[in-house]
Amino acid sequence: MDRKTIFVTGAASGLGREVSRYFADKGYFVGLSDVNMAGVAETASMIADGQTSQHALDVTNRTQWDEAVAEFGKVTGDRMDVLFNNAGIGSGGPVQDMQDDDIDRMIAINFTGVISGIKACFNMLKATPNSCVLNTASAAGIYGAAGLSVYSATKFAVRGLTEAHDIEFREHDIKSRSLMPGFVDTNILSNVTEGSNMTGKELLQSVGQEVSPVEIIGPAAWEAVHGDKVHTTVNKTAKQLAFAARWFPGRLRKQMVGLTAGIEKSLG
Repeated sequence: MDRKTIFVTGAASGLGREVSRYFADKGYFVGLSDVNMAGVAETASMIADGQTSQHALDVTNRTQWDEAVAEFGKVTGDRMDVLFNNAGIGSGGPVQDMQDDDIDRMIAINFTGVISGIKACFNMLKATPNSCVLNTASAAGIYGAAGLSVYSATKFAVRGLTEAHDIEFREHDIKSRSLMPGFVDTNILSNVTEGSNMTGKELLQSVGQEVSPVEIIGPAAWEAVHGDKVHTTVNKTAKQLAFAARWFPGRLRKQMVGLTAGIEKSLG
């Protein structure tokens, strides 16, 4: 295959769908993968015919990883310029109130699934000059987010993995990058928040939090893949958070305490 390729997890909606569309518009062939195949088909319908392949993939299943990557390689001639490790889930609440199964599932998808993807795709990435692993982290991986402690911890883990691989993979001509978005207007925020009659988006906006349109993520992913930064912060909130975490951690901690109190008050 002469054109560049990208393999996307979590491609059925949200950030995965938007990045798939953006890279396709730039001429990339896109491997769309997700557990939600109806959503994958919908994403594919937004992209020109002949420019996508579709793959059923539960990122917690290593066998499915191997099968999906092999299918993708047959179409692309074993070319993979970018692996977009994007699949993830988010839920919150005090850790003592979370169900063990929910904790295990979040870690398996948000972190272990990222490692499994890198391992499954490594040989194909290594065989493609100047390839890149792009992992979706989060602004919650910049400073611990109260009420989202397990989610936040998985994103810190993705951040550390990205930094380590940026050094480790240089000898193989593979870049390692992460996206660190603040709140983005996707399906996750459209759900009504437990204990409130507001959606997640409405609740965040009620306490003064920025919720960016999903269209912001495509250019950010492009910049991350083609730029020199290991981490690309996405939207004003994430950039401010990164700055404050570096230079004013004490002040940031107080702000986070205030934000948590504001959310709890909104929940009544």
